[in-house]
Amino acid sequence: MVNVVKIAVRNLLRYTRRSLLTVSLIAFGVVFVLVFVAMAGSFKEAIVGSITDNYLGHLQIHRRGYVASIESLPLNLNIEPAKLAEIQQALREVPEVAGASERIKFNAMFSTFVETTGLRVTAVYPDQEFAVCPKLPTRVAQGDRTPAALARGKILVPELLARGMGIKVGATVVVVATNKDGSVNGKTLLVSGIIESATGPGGRDGYIHFEDAMEILRMPGKEITEVAIRLRDFGQIERVGRALRERLEGGGGGQAALEVHTWAQLSPFSTVARLIDMMALFMKVMLIAIVLISVLNVMIMAVYERVREIGTIAAIGTLPSRILSLFLVEGVLLGVAGAAAGVLAGAAIILALNVWKVSVRFGGSLQLFVLSPRIDLFEVLVASLMVIVVSVVASVQPAVRASRMEPIDALRHV
Repeated sequence: MVNVVKIAVRNLLRYTRRSLLTVSLIAFGVVFVLVFVAMAGSFKEAIVGSITDNYLGHLQIHRRGYVASIESLPLNLNIEPAKLAEIQQALREVPEVAGASERIKFNAMFSTFVETTGLRVTAVYPDQEFAVCPKLPTRVAQGDRTPAALARGKILVPELLARGMGIKVGATVVVVATNKDGSVNGKTLLVSGIIESATGPGGRDGYIHFEDAMEILRMPGKEITEVAIRLRDFGQIERVGRALRERLEGGGGGQAALEVHTWAQLSPFSTVARLIDMMALFMKVMLIAIVLISVLNVMIMAVYERVREIGTIAAIGTLPSRILSLFLVEGVLLGVAGAAAGVLAGAAIILALNVWKVSVRFGGSLQLFVLSPRIDLFEVLVASLMVIVVSVVASVQPAVRASRMEPIDALRHV
């Protein structure tokens, strides 16, 4: 076998320009796939991290039916104290849970005593919310970025309303809401900060303290809209989600039952994330096509140009299986050389992109998404193995053709 490899190497070096061109084309395909997968994965990771770390969390628990009518923020579908205690107990028994934030969400009227408009209010316990959504402070364009910004009597006002209504940090505003019994109540709050939206420039979401919301809504006891959960390991979302569903979604007698949702079930970006994965798969299919066409073309030309040579070695007693293996080895060597060159060049480009620090800012947002492209060893092995296997497949037809040549006919070839 060693002699076959030596002869294959010599044959490839006889046609140096063609071999280098083929290896370069294969390497280009490998580089393109690796860099695309690394950049696309980094972009997806940055956006998902922004969504989960800014406002969504990794998992959320709601009362059954709430998510289906989430646009209206119905107060009659809040989670009551008995169910909340059940949720708290379940979360304490899951070691992967790093933090949980209890929230009340409701629609309200927001007034500066001169102008009035609508506001979506999220009421939280500051320490809990900052633990579940660590990037929340980065959204504060003006004012306090510490948990003190959400102390009792304070409000973080969305940038859209602050700009449109001329609200400054330190101003006094009023939040008025209708509770689930139909009565109206309001509370005067101090603007502690201006917060930009995590979902786009049109966001109208403000933040207040949980107990202020209970006062505005005149809640006799503690009720919550949702529990947002952060895990220690993002990769455990599906497993922990299944475990919580088994624990919490089984009981409750219909209306009182709970639902556990992952971030992907709550965010429309999950569709974009799946599209990115599909594009990465498409790039791999393109790589297969590039390698298949390149190697097939080279091997067909090699057989055509070496017909007399094949006839000579067959005439002196070289077995057809030996001739077959010779051409297969040439195809494998082209694939291995192209894969190795592509992996090295791809790794160098990815390293350069990490040093260069590609950054993206969306819609004038304060948050800067710094992309950190990286490629898993598994992806490198898959790309390399794919190239080598396709090179072998592309070499089979020309190799079989060469091994089946009749020596007399081959020697007559001009």
